[in-house]
Amino acid sequence: MSVDKLDMQSPDLVNQNIEKLAGLFPNCVTESDAGKAIDFDLLRQELSHALVEGNKERYRLEWPGKKEAIVTANLPTTKTLRPVREDSVDFDNTENIYIEGDNLEVLKLLQESYLGKIKMIYIDPPYNTGKDFVYKDNFAKDNQEELLESGQKDEYNQRLVVNPETAGRYHSDWLSMMYPRLKLARNLLKEDGVIFISIDENEQTNLRKMCDEIFGENNFSGEIVWKNSSRNDQDYISVQHEYIVCYVKNKNVNKGDWKEKKEGLEEIYKAFDSFQKIHGNDWDAIHKEGLKWYKQFPESNPISSNKHYSWMDENGVYFPDNISGPNFGQYVYDVYHPVTNKIVKSPSRGWFCPQYKLEELISKNLVHFGKDETTVPCLKTYLNNTEYKSISSVVFKDGRIASKVLRSLFGDEVFTNPKNVDILTNLMNSVGVKENDIVLDFFSGSGTTGECVFKLNSINRHSCRFILVQIPEDLNETIKLSAGGAKKTVVRSIQLLKELNKPENICEIGKERIRRAAKKIKEETGADIDYGFRVYRLDDSNMQDVYYKPQEYAQANLDLFADNVKSDRTADDLLAQVMLDWGLPLSLKIERLEIVGKEVFCVAENSLYACFDKGLDEAFAKEIAKDKPLRVVFRDNGFKDDTAKVNVKQLLKQLSPETEMKVI
Repeated sequence: MSVDKLDMQSPDLVNQNIEKLAGLFPNCVTESDAGKAIDFDLLRQELSHALVEGNKERYRLEWPGKKEAIVTANLPTTKTLRPVREDSVDFDNTENIYIEGDNLEVLKLLQESYLGKIKMIYIDPPYNTGKDFVYKDNFAKDNQEELLESGQKDEYNQRLVVNPETAGRYHSDWLSMMYPRLKLARNLLKEDGVIFISIDENEQTNLRKMCDEIFGENNFSGEIVWKNSSRNDQDYISVQHEYIVCYVKNKNVNKGDWKEKKEGLEEIYKAFDSFQKIHGNDWDAIHKEGLKWYKQFPESNPISSNKHYSWMDENGVYFPDNISGPNFGQYVYDVYHPVTNKIVKSPSRGWFCPQYKLEELISKNLVHFGKDETTVPCLKTYLNNTEYKSISSVVFKDGRIASKVLRSLFGDEVFTNPKNVDILTNLMNSVGVKENDIVLDFFSGSGTTGECVFKLNSINRHSCRFILVQIPEDLNETIKLSAGGAKKTVVRSIQLLKELNKPENICEIGKERIRRAAKKIKEETGADIDYGFRVYRLDDSNMQDVYYKPQEYAQANLDLFADNVKSDRTADDLLAQVMLDWGLPLSLKIERLEIVGKEVFCVAENSLYACFDKGLDEAFAKEIAKDKPLRVVFRDNGFKDDTAKVNVKQLLKQLSPETEMKVI
């Protein structure tokens, strides 16, 4: 037995400080001759908006543009999210979120409202095959015209470009795209949170090294090899699998006691029930029927992996398990066959337990005997007691299944390579996604993750929620990179959106998929869960430029900005930006009230009262104060006059001292 020893020395404050910094900036921890050390060049970069020079050699993943990627992650954004009620389902009550826009900007906007609140992240990013789009984050060029002309932004003002294999910075551009997004995503994870990332052989090695740096090498939790293909048309070694890479936020908090339910169990139970209806209690006949039934399944089928469960008794399906002891001769005694009453053949290493314990198991019919004493008895291990296992590092699932599921919703193939609903739902269940947890997917594609959350909630009767983020990739641009079957799929998706009178981009496919999946799951299960989702769209700030940079405008120009809110922005738009700025989740329930003739938004009962009407006065303040909201927000020019502005603030301070008041 090991015994903890006293250090017999004063605390090592340097190492303690390194560990504290590692918690905040795991990517700044490196190796030295003496062990762990802080990379001060990288730490300086983390604390600076400008590039910091430094060229020390060290053990880490390097690529051209890495420092720029760090700066990109740390730069603030003035963008906002605008609600799109017409695309939403049950906007005022749902807690699910769908966001259209560049996920880098969106992740920045979510930093306050969802800091440390996400239980699970799943992403299926571009695999960098040389033909797919990636995001181009050129932080140094702010001129919009230049960005548009150079192809770094599309008509939605999003950064989106093709990354061909012939590019001089083929891997570097992909790494620079992924790094800031994963860095920001880590901040959103709960301490027991987990991230799963789908990837193929093109960038799997780089992804692992990058995630070791961002999440910490110690927090690597495994890798699932998903065999999803049987193609044999490649040179050298035919690649028939993809990867799902997994990291946790903190292994000290998330102990990894994850279990998944074995597949195919319901089919096994159903089959053996039918055998018993035919053969009654003739267990030998049922056993033979079971062996014959298992033979129809190929080795890759999960049912086949459970074929040792071919016996049955009145307590259920079981397999005869080893009954021998761990050490030869530990427990040696005679056991009598219950029918022949002769001493049975004993295992070579003796029995696994004392005689009284085995006799107790025999009395409870938990020991499997052969026809006579010539066969070694075995323990009965019942299937219903072994339904769960550790998550396997190898998954066999035909890649065509996911396409079939999506095709069943749309009646045609409208998306290439969607992810498998069963695999993702199983991962969510296995890592403990439960009541009120949030699942984030910021490369949401066809919206598979949204359907998985609906399915998980319908099974467990939970109310976990999703946040999906997807750039509105123009399908008419996608088709230029497509060929063969993939091109036909894009053509069908464009035709579908034309029939639905929707913009021809991937977001519309994703939203429509979620609507249809919700309807199907509700019809099949009748589960009373949240089937809605709020749609938000990334856009420039609601505020005039002078709001952020007044020093750049001469006094003569300021009359143009008498109202610091842009003329095309609604109260809904302003409320969303206020919630983000105040760090409130976008999923909070929103109600509209009329108080003294003014429209008031009530967020999460009295968590926030927001009124963007004009002409606010003392009478209005007195009515608001009766509800004692925790926060209130008004437009700066929304008061009747300057006197009313001062009086409203004083009245709220007097009548509702806990209320925090702000203006925009």
